Amino acid sequence: MHALHIHAGPLARQAIAQGGLQPSDIGTIPGAAGGPKGLILGPLDRFLFGDWLARSTQPVDLVGASIGAWRMATACLNQPVAAFERLEHDYVRQHFALKPGQKRHNAADVSAVFGQNLQAFYGGRVAEVLSHPRYRLHVVTAHGRHLLRTEHGWRTPLGYLGAFMTNAVRRKAMGAWLERVVFSGPDAGTPGATCAALPFATDDYRTRQVPLTAANFTPALQASCSIPFVLQAVHHIPGAPRGAYWDGGITDYHLHLNYQKRPATAIKSIAVDAENTVSSDQKRLVLYPHFQKAVVPGWLDKHLAWRHRATHHLDTMVLLAPNPEWVKTLPNGKLPDRTDFTHYGNDLAGRVKAWTAACSASTQLADEFAAWLERPDMGRVQPL
Repeated sequence: MHALHIHAGPLARQAIAQGGLQPSDIGTIPGAAGGPKGLILGPLDRFLFGDWLARSTQPVDLVGASIGAWRMATACLNQPVAAFERLEHDYVRQHFALKPGQKRHNAADVSAVFGQNLQAFYGGRVAEVLSHPRYRLHVVTAHGRHLLRTEHGWRTPLGYLGAFMTNAVRRKAMGAWLERVVFSGPDAGTPGATCAALPFATDDYRTRQVPLTAANFTPALQASCSIPFVLQAVHHIPGAPRGAYWDGGITDYHLHLNYQKRPATAIKSIAVDAENTVSSDQKRLVLYPHFQKAVVPGWLDKHLAWRHRATHHLDTMVLLAPNPEWVKTLPNGKLPDRTDFTHYGNDLAGRVKAWTAACSASTQLADEFAAWLERPDMGRVQPL
């Protein structure tokens, strides 16, 4: 049984059929929100950033929300393989101890521990992330508006209720409650630019862009990982509009963005000429290591199945996801997820054992992808 499923949009599939998939083809790599589910992508991350992409020289945009932002920032560190190994080790062993009689974790306690973990992980290394010669990092956050402008005991639940109801009617209308704020790092190829251009269009949802700097790196990254009611919001991030910032997955759960419509200063999208061929200098695909086939737009869309379909925005995407049947062979028959914190409670050793086993099994995903790259088999490439 194959562990890895490969899905591709129509333009991406056409490009692969013509010349396989080369590291120089890649222009953007997204990193989805999803908490512990992202752990199974560790072996793929180590292969992609530690080996395969190192065989090319083009700039690559890394777009991440929540754990995806943590992963993409880690890719920008020197010696990325060792950095991803540490990320896996530290994330698996995160522990939020329940106090006697406590049934759920306190958001303030979780935020404090998580903030300490980020400081320990990136302490003294932020300059490495921001000065990477090829990778342009974009950290996605959700910025509260009106009732959600600040975190408050009754206003926050009421604001999220409004966001939920509004989103159910029309996703774009949720912008009345929450806006997408993207913290973008420098672009080494564009001297004088305050930050790299966004690698996707922003007409789909209310969006702002803010330069990612040493002063706001840690709070922006923590905000991107701050799940409402599980962690506290991060307030008043330096250089950004004032207010409360939450998990980037709220607005962009799986980063279903319009990668086809890019700013003029960004890498060109795939262009198909009159003979229906793709020019090599314009072949820039979106490579998406993901933990499922569906690319769900926002966190509040998880149960809105009609929003899980692929759109033309994903036509240039190659998506790598685990085979659902293979997932059933993992501990507990599923991917690691946030419910494990409650399921295992203070049994840290039990959770570490289960998550470590899942991470070890996931090396099969990277091995299969490396083998497929050597001998691309279009029979393995499913429509996205």
